Amino acid sequence: MGKLILYHGSSKIIEHPEFGKSKPYNDYGKGFYCTEHVELAKEWACAEGVDGFANRYEIETYGLSILNLSSPEYTILNWLAILMLHRKGRLSTSLAVRGKEYLVENFLPAFEDYDAIVGYRADDSYFSFARSFVLNEISLKQLSHAMRLGKLGEQFVLKSQKSFKALKFLDYTIADNNIYYFKRRSRDDEARIAYRKEIEKEDLDGIFMRDIIREAIKADDPRLR
Repeated sequence: MGKLILYHGSSKIIEHPEFGKSKPYNDYGKGFYCTEHVELAKEWACAEGVDGFANRYEIETYGLSILNLSSPEYTILNWLAILMLHRKGRLSTSLAVRGKEYLVENFLPAFEDYDAIVGYRADDSYFSFARSFVLNEISLKQLSHAMRLGKLGEQFVLKSQKSFKALKFLDYTIADNNIYYFKRRSRDDEARIAYRKEIEKEDLDGIFMRDIIREAIKADDPRLR
């Protein structure tokens, strides 16, 4: 990869991100969550009524091990297994609890062995889509489609001390709450509306969470591609 420019949206200026300080129940656990897209960083920076900052960094990726969950050897279930391991969310049925366990047991990549992870960001709407799949309410095909709604961005997550040391702060830009908070809300609303339209369609031939457990489907199953 070489050098990349990354942005981190925040309510404050962060010149020196601290390793190990983030919350453990973020999408990929503890880490420093960035994006290559400044507009997305500005959306993520703004809470209602408060301006934020898009902190800009340069990172030297040479020598870093990077898990790219968008590469062909991985499926959305690998991403979902990591998400289910970390994110908090009530699973109201025994099938959903077993589904979470099955995903973690059979689809969880060795993500902790990497310096950084590239993958989907699960905003609230997208986490609800993932939860619907584990609850057996939508098929794998519908989940895959849902994750493309609302032009969801990928995030670049620094996981190791080595990756933190490779990061250099450059500068920041202010994210105007009056613009970017509402852009984020609009993106979320757009995704939810499109999602509701998608689940109105019956996917009679699709693969559901119950099928994955019952048929003991593994990561190398061609039906997942």
